[in-house]
Amino acid sequence: MVKIGSVFLAITGAMWLIFNSAQWYADHAALPRYCNDPNATVQLVGQILTSKTPVEDDNRRPYVIAAKLIFLVPREDNEPLRSYLGRLRGRISQTCGTELG
Repeated sequence: MVKIGSVFLAITGAMWLIFNSAQWYADHAALPRYCNDPNATVQLVGQILTSKTPVEDDNRRPYVIAAKLIFLVPREDNEPLRSYLGRLRGRISQTCGTELG
């Protein structure tokens, strides 16, 4: 019984460490990359989520960057697009320390 408890505590501790490290990375390394032009990035996210083929030209880099942001700040189940984009703006604003309009 003690071994099971020790294993449970070790796994719980490892999971806590992994999730906190991922959150730290998102807040301090990944999300600050979007501070240069956050409004354009949020617009690209909206395009990706609403268009069947958002990439019509050869320049795919902005869409890859926006897709990474969708991964970092995922959309909730049944969350309306307008609400998600507002929450995304707020998260970028919080990370960058600015107000987005």
